[in-house]
Amino acid sequence: MDLLNAIVALSNFVLVPAIAYGSQLALGALGVTLIYGILRFSNFAHGDTMAFGTMVTILVTWWMQSAGISLGPLPTALLALPFGMLGCIALLLVTDRLVYRFYREQKAKPVILVIVSMGVMFILNGLVRFIIGPDDQRFADGERFIITARDFKQMTGLEEGLAIKTTQALTVVTAVLVVALLFWFLNRTRTGKSMRAYSDNEDLALLSGINPERVVMYTWMIVAALATVAGVLYGLDKSFKPFTYFQLLLPIFAAAIVGGLGSPIGAIAGGFIIAFSEVTITYAWKKVLGHALPESLAPDGLVQLLSTDYKFAVSFVILLIVLLFRPTGLFKGKSV
Repeated sequence: MDLLNAIVALSNFVLVPAIAYGSQLALGALGVTLIYGILRFSNFAHGDTMAFGTMVTILVTWWMQSAGISLGPLPTALLALPFGMLGCIALLLVTDRLVYRFYREQKAKPVILVIVSMGVMFILNGLVRFIIGPDDQRFADGERFIITARDFKQMTGLEEGLAIKTTQALTVVTAVLVVALLFWFLNRTRTGKSMRAYSDNEDLALLSGINPERVVMYTWMIVAALATVAGVLYGLDKSFKPFTYFQLLLPIFAAAIVGGLGSPIGAIAGGFIIAFSEVTITYAWKKVLGHALPESLAPDGLVQLLSTDYKFAVSFVILLIVLLFRPTGLFKGKSV
């Protein structure tokens, strides 16, 4: 019975949150990987791109809520999501036309594009904060929980309860659907195949008659959609604060590099590795060990390796280790 309680506590505080967080990071890392694989630079503005897409979604959500439009038990933000995607696509296409295209035509070195993307990042960061404000914004509505801890305890008679938030289940289901759709697009459609060809060998792709500007346009559109979905799911699960998305850049890049920059499968694996590492290292294991171990061995302290304030430090350390020992990542991406 105690072992069951330990498993439930572990699921409640570690497994379920880490799977949801891992799905959000994986979607974010996919966007970074696509830009690196096709446009050949690390896009530091990705976190703020997520914030922009999420902000548009939030503003449309608020309008829908005031007009009495809702999805019942599901968050209204799902209805507003396509508008957020469109807003984000428009933003990225305009940014590409005004900023990145010039450097592409100059055949600028990747490091120049990285610096340019940092400039874009600061502008976007200021823009989002100017429009929606710097504070926490909550926009989740509908049913909060699929199952609450109290209901779970009543059903099972266990001491520990398991609570699964609607947003957590929604995150995992959406991530699976989005990833399946992306892989289908890249492997089955003509545009997807031309994107992969352009990523593998730019010169050969140009000789085959692939239009590079079209490939670039589709890449930005897909990245905008992925960034918006990742940002909205993260915002629904936690809350929306522009600066948090700026900080999310570190775990997202860590996920992309750990998996192998330029490898979509690596981005997904990296997302889960980073999420599970962050959650397990900053979780206080006292409750789980108290149930799992005999009473004489039960710990007195919190058994917490790092405080949750150092969550992002975990991804930074993993990133350093991977860069030192395996710079191409787990799934042989392009070396950083």
